[in-house]
Amino acid sequence: MPELLKLDKITKYYGNKSSLTKAVDNISFDVQPEEFVAIMGASGSGKTTMLNCIATIDKVTGGHIYLQGQDITMLKGNALNAFRREELGFVFQDFNLLDTMTGFENIALALQIQNVKPAQIEERVMAIAEQLNIKEILNKYPSQMSGGQKQRVASARAIVTEPKLILADEPTGALDSKSARMLLECFRKMNRELKATILMVTHDAFTASYASRVLFLKDGKLFHEFYRGDDTRKQFFDKIIQVVSLLGGDVNDVI
Repeated sequence: MPELLKLDKITKYYGNKSSLTKAVDNISFDVQPEEFVAIMGASGSGKTTMLNCIATIDKVTGGHIYLQGQDITMLKGNALNAFRREELGFVFQDFNLLDTMTGFENIALALQIQNVKPAQIEERVMAIAEQLNIKEILNKYPSQMSGGQKQRVASARAIVTEPKLILADEPTGALDSKSARMLLECFRKMNRELKATILMVTHDAFTASYASRVLFLKDGKLFHEFYRGDDTRKQFFDKIIQVVSLLGGDVNDVI
């Protein structure tokens, strides 16, 4: 099966000639359709920068990124906007909700941009709201929501469009343990039942244990990776901790 996402020797520099920082250093890997991949690493390892390059928020300094064979590093203007609108779903740390819209309206906006019919919009928003247990806050504005509620609304907005690739940056960072588990169970359901492909950055081993594969970054490089296989989530969690320890990392960086 052809890969859905392919990174080919990606590099990303910040700064100028007198002070250059290589945030991403020659990273290559593939993501297959219907995979759920977690990316782990200590602060400053380059994981969020790499995700931002895939999201086309940042431009790569070198290398290419392909989604279903299309080189997204070459997209510009309307083609770039269409790609972001049609192909990607975003779940980022800062929520990016519109303060003047209710939870329902924030989720529905993603479908309105795609010209989905109003009757279908309401049906799809209510369905995803029930999955994420946020029906009771759909009429609230972001200022009336907790951080965890905002994140679940942001997650619903990303999922409701059924994109080819869902990009998640620390999606459980603002959630309590119960809400985090609910969100991760929803991610797993989307992955297994609706065949969504998910690429998730996290520093948290529990969160990563819901994925089918984990990539470890260190100093901007792909350092190690391993697959869940037939392991239970608990067994996979234990292996994540073991690998971090064996690689000489600080377990506190990833738990």
